[in-house]
Amino acid sequence: MDQQITLAAVTAQLLDLGVRRAYIKPLAENDNSKNQIYLGGGDWAVLNALPVTRWLEPAATSRGYIVKGELAFAWIDGRGGVAPVPAARLILYPQYPEIRLSGFLRGAAGAPAFVGQRLPGRVLLFGVTGDNRIYAFAGQAEDPISREILAQERTRAAGSLYEIALTDDRDRRRVLLEALHRIHLRGWIDAARLASDGSRLPCRGPNCGGYTLEAELGISMNARAEPDYLGWEVKQHQVAAFDRLDAGVLTLLTPEPTAGFYRIGGVEAFVRRFGAPDALGRADRLNFGGIHRYGVRSPRTGLTLRTPGWGVADGRLVDPRGGLALLTDEGEAAALWPFTRLIEHWQRKHLRAAYVPSMRRLEPARQYCYGSMVRLGERTDFGLFMNALVEGLVYYDPGIKLEQATGPHPEVKRRNQFRIASRDLTRLYASMETVHTAPATA
Repeated sequence: MDQQITLAAVTAQLLDLGVRRAYIKPLAENDNSKNQIYLGGGDWAVLNALPVTRWLEPAATSRGYIVKGELAFAWIDGRGGVAPVPAARLILYPQYPEIRLSGFLRGAAGAPAFVGQRLPGRVLLFGVTGDNRIYAFAGQAEDPISREILAQERTRAAGSLYEIALTDDRDRRRVLLEALHRIHLRGWIDAARLASDGSRLPCRGPNCGGYTLEAELGISMNARAEPDYLGWEVKQHQVAAFDRLDAGVLTLLTPEPTAGFYRIGGVEAFVRRFGAPDALGRADRLNFGGIHRYGVRSPRTGLTLRTPGWGVADGRLVDPRGGLALLTDEGEAAALWPFTRLIEHWQRKHLRAAYVPSMRRLEPARQYCYGSMVRLGERTDFGLFMNALVEGLVYYDPGIKLEQATGPHPEVKRRNQFRIASRDLTRLYASMETVHTAPATA
């Protein structure tokens, strides 16, 4: 490798490419093209660190089913060169369990060939952007930059990945809290949303609490799947009082079922079969609703939420062809969310998240204010989500309705959501603490 390449040059290229989070992976000799690169054993947090763009259908092998995920992956060289790798995949091996990186050299001109060899002392540096692009740089044992990378202050992030800071300001948590405190001190703020060009627009509707907070942080409403500030996912939740952070519920996911009768027969037929007349007596309307918890038959719909393919006893994925299923008493899948789709949704969750309480008022205008006490959660993964669901803490709470049900043009409105009580949010993170955004005084 050219001795002139430094970590500063690589960092500058990563930042120019829009990278927000960076991880290092020291390579063992077994990390090569033949054996693939080992990233973690049963640690689902790897998928939140290195997100997949699309999961493929589970594939049969001699040792059981595996799942491959496509990556937006490219190598960089520290000089401005970028070599995309169209064949790069993350592979989930449920039977071990393990997650490995495969196809990382195939079809990429200029990729570092030594990464595929059995050599000691190699190191990888991964950079991840806000829109889930992954850029990688590799160094050999004798390269000075490898020693630079390994000398960086690091914290274990997921599996065999360690997170490092890309800029001189390493305390991103402190910067986040300072920004949230400034927003708290502003008091009541007119509801707004930030356009992609940076202009501030008025906001109307139930989601304005989140949009207003993001606008204050400089996050445009269509910037990314989850609002990102210095590598932290920022989530707003409404409370009645700022001293009751654990009150209320939060919506975690809103995925549509992609299998079962819901998909085969269509949503209208699904509501006609499993729904009921509106409980408030609103005419010509059918509703499909009510809380569904794992293993408990819903008296309103007659359906039971189950997890075929998930090992309830040991909390691991057994068969990736399964998913979350609403089952009839006869075992028919009324609706099913395949694991691959759920993992795809959950990987959008950052390894670090800030939960910010808000209050709302509508007079003299729609306005929001934000509390000074926030909760910081670190290291979530899909396994924690599934285990919380099996325990009944995460639940399915739909609000699907069919209006003008007997007319010639019935109107379907969908709302599929998985929710959790605010007090149970700690179960989704390896650690969570409540902190004051105000800077400490001497």
